[in-house]
Amino acid sequence: MNISVVGTGYVGLVTGAVFADLGNDVVCVDKDAAKIEALRAGRMPIYEPGLEELVQRNVADRRLAFTTDLGDAVRRSDIVFIAVGTPSKTTGESDLSAVEEVALGIARALDRYKVIVNKSTVPVGTGDLVRDIIARNRRRPVDFDVVSNPEFLREGSAIEDTLRPDRIVIGAPNQQVAMTLLELYAPLERPMIITDVPSAEMIKYASNAFLATKISFVNAIANICDLAGADVTQVVKAMGMDPRIGGAFLQAGLGYGGSCFPKDTDALIQTAAGLGYDFRLLRAVVEVNRERAQRFVALMQKVLDPLDDRVIAVLGLAFKAKTDDMREARSVEVIPRLLDAGARVRAYDPVAMPNAKTLFGPAVEYCASSYEAAEGADAVAIVTEWNEFKLLNLERLRGLMRRPLIFDGRNIYEPERVRRLGFEYHSVGRKPVYPT
Repeated sequence: MNISVVGTGYVGLVTGAVFADLGNDVVCVDKDAAKIEALRAGRMPIYEPGLEELVQRNVADRRLAFTTDLGDAVRRSDIVFIAVGTPSKTTGESDLSAVEEVALGIARALDRYKVIVNKSTVPVGTGDLVRDIIARNRRRPVDFDVVSNPEFLREGSAIEDTLRPDRIVIGAPNQQVAMTLLELYAPLERPMIITDVPSAEMIKYASNAFLATKISFVNAIANICDLAGADVTQVVKAMGMDPRIGGAFLQAGLGYGGSCFPKDTDALIQTAAGLGYDFRLLRAVVEVNRERAQRFVALMQKVLDPLDDRVIAVLGLAFKAKTDDMREARSVEVIPRLLDAGARVRAYDPVAMPNAKTLFGPAVEYCASSYEAAEGADAVAIVTEWNEFKLLNLERLRGLMRRPLIFDGRNIYEPERVRRLGFEYHSVGRKPVYPT
C-alpha cells in the first residue's frame, strides 16, 4: 500500500519505519525541515533501540522516504496517518492544533478517496472534528473516511510493540473501511478489535489511566509500608500472583512520567468534566503521582540535614530506561528541588544528557559515568532504572564516595546486599538499612 505518516516523533517515525519494513511504500511528513534533512542523512531525532537500523535499511531499499510537502504525500497515498503531538494545555486539555493543521492540509490536497487514520492520542470526538475540517475545506467533492487507530507503544521497546502488539484497535465508521486497516495489519498476525470511532478513542485513554492508577495505588501502599515498617516489594509480589490483579505496573518508586501517562490522565479528567462527570478517582491518581519527587527529596533532606553544599550524584535523567526522553521525567522535579535546597548535583545518564543540558544548563555538573558522578559525593540518588545502574560495582562506588549513602527511587537493589557492602540505603516502601 501507499502510506503517508504525518509527524516524525516516536509514534510517527516508528510506525512509518515498521510499515515500510512490512513491504509498503511509506513517506513520513514533518513541517520541521531540519528534522527531515537529518532523517534523510540517517540521523535520528530520538533515541530508540533498533530504530536507526530499521530506518536506514528501508531508506536504502526505497520503501521509506521523508518530506516536508504534506500535499504531495497525501496525493501519493491511499492511507494517511496523523501522528502529530497533542500536548497538554495549561488547563490539562489536549492541544489539538497540530491535528487540526494536518486535517486542513489533507483537505486541500484530497484528490481521490482516502482513509484518514488518527494515530495521535486524542480525546473522544476528535474523529468527528477531523472529518468536519476535511469536509468543509476539501477542494473536490471526493469521499473519504476517518478512522481511529490508537497506538500502545512503550518508549524503549517501541519497535517490538509495533511488530508484536497485544492488540490492534481499529475504530471505523463502517465494515468496508475497517477491512482496509485489517489488510494493512494482517502481516503482523496479532489480535484485532473493531469498534466505532469514539470507543477506539476512549480505549487509549482508559488503558493509560488504568495503568497510571496501578502505579499511584502501589505508591500509596508504599507510603503506608514506610509508616508501618512493611516491605512493599513483598506486598506487591503476593498481590501480583492474583490473576485478577497481575504484577505489571506494581513497581513502587518515583511515579510515572513521560509523554503519555501525565498528559493522558489530565486529558481524560478534562474530557470527563466537559461531559459533566467529575473523575475524582483519577484526580487522586494524579495527586499521588505529583507528590513522589517531593517525598524523595524530603527524605534526602531529613537524612542529610542540611543539604547545603552536599554533593548529590543523580543517576538517571530520562523518564525511563532505554530512552532519552525528558518529558515529565522525575529528574526534572528532583534536581531543581535539590538545587533550591543548596545541594550540588552531579548527574549521569547513558543517553539523555544532551537533552538534559538544554533543561538544566550549567547548574548541573554532567559526568561521563556513574563512578565519576559518585566521586566525592555525599549520596547517590537513583532516579531512572537503567540496567547499567543495577550492575554497578558497588564496592568501587563506595570507595569513591565521601559517604556511602544511596537513595534508591526505583528499588533496584536488594537492601541486605547493599547493607553488607557497607552502605546506608534508603528506598521506597522498605525499611532503611545501615552498615554494621
